[in-house]
Amino acid sequence: MVDTKVVAISGGAKNIGKGIARRFLNEGWAVAIIDLDAEALEKLEFESERTLKFVGDVSDEYAVADFFLKIKEKFGRLDAIVNNAAIGGFRDFLSLSVAEWKRVIDVNLTGYFLMARFGVVLMLENPGTGAIVNISSTRALMSESGNEAYSASKAGILGLTHALANSLGPRVRVNAVCPGWILHEGEEISEAEHKQHPVGRAGRIEDIANIVYFLADETQSGFITGQYFVVDGGMTKKMIYI
Repeated sequence: MVDTKVVAISGGAKNIGKGIARRFLNEGWAVAIIDLDAEALEKLEFESERTLKFVGDVSDEYAVADFFLKIKEKFGRLDAIVNNAAIGGFRDFLSLSVAEWKRVIDVNLTGYFLMARFGVVLMLENPGTGAIVNISSTRALMSESGNEAYSASKAGILGLTHALANSLGPRVRVNAVCPGWILHEGEEISEAEHKQHPVGRAGRIEDIANIVYFLADETQSGFITGQYFVVDGGMTKKMIYI
């Protein structure tokens, strides 16, 4: 068993997930990443001794089970899970097929359940406590047209979060983060788009990585569980009329 703490991150090969992985590595943790994008995983330039990269679909229970088996083999422990993998699936409601609906729910919600279901078993082998941080979205709380499957999946994550907090406490704390508009790697937007936010800018990947690490760190957030945190520059509190 390694001495350092270990975090498992789904969808950690790009954008927010990659930023979260980098933050944990910078704090001295070992990081295990499961992602369906093999090319993006291969391009990750993280220290190999403290990084496990696994190509897999989080909606596949056998892939998720194998992922945690690999974590146990390499690191011998697990201290935190960050559920981040998600797909959009935005489509006009009357054009949305049942298969498309199920795929979004399978990845965005069932995938979170599977990561917790198989990961917690390993986490509970450690002394002390563990943490799960679920990445939801402000779309769990408000919507645009054509995002029924995505919004439903992200709202389901909030219910899953407080249910798991009660089922797994006190050994495991479970919280969620609801990002707003977070700029992806290389994304640029207009000054007007920035200024519509009450804080004067859109979000950065680091904004999410910082709060995720805070929620995973027992010394900083040990009295917090079952909660969700909106990180959106104030947009959900801004009244807008046309």
